[in-house]
Amino acid sequence: MKPAVRWLPFQLNPDLPAEGIARSEYIARKFGASGNKYERVSKGGETVGIPFAFDKIEVQPNTVNAHRLLHYAEQQGAQDAVAEVLFEAYFVKGANLTDIDTLAAVGAKGGLDEAQTKAWLASDAERDVVVNGDMEARNAGIGGVPFFIFNRAIGVSGAQEADTLVSAMLQAMQPDAGKG
Repeated sequence: MKPAVRWLPFQLNPDLPAEGIARSEYIARKFGASGNKYERVSKGGETVGIPFAFDKIEVQPNTVNAHRLLHYAEQQGAQDAVAEVLFEAYFVKGANLTDIDTLAAVGAKGGLDEAQTKAWLASDAERDVVVNGDMEARNAGIGGVPFFIFNRAIGVSGAQEADTLVSAMLQAMQPDAGKG
């Protein structure tokens, strides 16, 4: 049995304005004068072929519309492909994820119709679904990403080794998983 992947909404910075803020301001707020703390993430990415380019990010986004894009992509059967393109656009190319044209282009690269995606994002369609999903995650005690939920029964927080994730998947397949 092949696991199915669903990307659910969770905003790291839900209080950011819709247009986001300057990344430099965000970094200063988060880390103070000590500067950027993403060296460890960059080094980890290098080991698996991900060329993180945090220096290219100019806007720290409010991610409601990015999550709406993933929600829309799920409805179109392209969520995982769009998620991959979205992550590359932001973490490798520094794309502004508050820009609807950028998000529509990301969707197109992931297999969606660009014009339809742009029109959907320009509306308020299903914004409440994303916002409510984010609040549901927070109310369930989720406080960061990554966070994995297997078979709606077992949760695993943080970046974990493959063995840990496989073990959680196998545990989640047990009939009594998540009970008790």
